[in-house]
Amino acid sequence: MTGTFSRIAMTTLAVCLLAFSSLGHARAVDEKPTALAMTGDAIFVRPALLATTIIGSAVYLVSLPFSALGGNAGEAGEVLVVGPAKATFVRCLGCTRSGRKPDTVEQDDY
Repeated sequence: MTGTFSRIAMTTLAVCLLAFSSLGHARAVDEKPTALAMTGDAIFVRPALLATTIIGSAVYLVSLPFSALGGNAGEAGEVLVVGPAKATFVRCLGCTRSGRKPDTVEQDDY
């Protein structure tokens, strides 16, 4: 029974690490999402990413003693907590990349 739980936990951790390893950069985004993309993002994707952030936080807390001993507690926090949190909260609605949309500045023609 313990072996099955351990195997499931390790598989879940590996999937989380692989799925969210590249979502850590907040940069300017030049995308123009459609209304359908914004609606799907608001209804389906954001709640799933919020759940991923919460689960990643729990996994990080459980694995913190081991990652601290291994010397990669910061990296584990970045991958398991910060990456999904940025994808959830610092991403324009309907965009596919993490980051904020740049503020548009209008220039006057002289």
